[in-house]
Amino acid sequence: MRSFVSAAAAVLAVLLAAVAIPAIWLDRNIVQEQGFVELAAPLGRNPGFQQQLAVAAVATIDTSAVPGFLSDLVQPVLEDAASALTALPEYPAAWEETLRKSHRLSFAGPATDDGGSAPASSLTLDVAPLVSLGAGEISRTTGLPLDPPDQTLINVGQPEHKEWTERLTTYAPAGYLLAGGAAIALLLALVAANRRWTVVAGAGAGALLLAAAWTVGAGIASAAAVSADSGNEVANMFRDEFVPAAAADFQGWTMAAAAGGGVLLLMGLVAGFATRKRARASR
Repeated sequence: MRSFVSAAAAVLAVLLAAVAIPAIWLDRNIVQEQGFVELAAPLGRNPGFQQQLAVAAVATIDTSAVPGFLSDLVQPVLEDAASALTALPEYPAAWEETLRKSHRLSFAGPATDDGGSAPASSLTLDVAPLVSLGAGEISRTTGLPLDPPDQTLINVGQPEHKEWTERLTTYAPAGYLLAGGAAIALLLALVAANRRWTVVAGAGAGALLLAAAWTVGAGIASAAAVSADSGNEVANMFRDEFVPAAAADFQGWTMAAAAGGGVLLLMGLVAGFATRKRARASR
């Protein structure tokens, strides 16, 4: 009976961990604002993507306040500003603020009465900080009065993608509870086991299998995400850069799980060998 309880608890621990670890990663790196910003911030160092984003941001600047006889002179100024925007020292901070505002829109709850932004109906980039930076630079160099908007939205997904973010916000934090359940189940398996080394070795083998399964699952999810066309060139570039970055970050977690599993498996096998050796010596 003890062997059955131990085996069942060990299997339960592995199953709970199979869901808990990806859920925790999603919560820390996608649902939580700081994790998302840290994950997406390196995109600011991709010159092709950032130049496209700068062009899209500058193109939204409202020039209606510019006198008509100067309108022919404005377009070259805008083009020059788009080219120079990414080289400005304030650009990294503006990009980070863009990520924060975009995350709040995509993962926002219902609109509040305190003047907060209403949640977007799809995944959205709010490039208002970049627009403000470009408008300020243009005003500084030309003296033209430009008033940047509070929001400048670029859709980077479809409405169904927004539903995914709502589900992530609801269910991803449950990963911590599942991880706690997995730890309790593993402890129960150790307590109930007649040979504890078999539980340790089994947990290690389970971790190795989970790491392999997570790697395959992440590859399938990445391929599906990259193949989804948003219909927007800037959005597609963001997707093409962000998805590999997310996959690489999650791969670090899977490698850590594989390394930990390998250590547990080795420890269990060594303990089992030592137990058998002592048993033979005592006969």
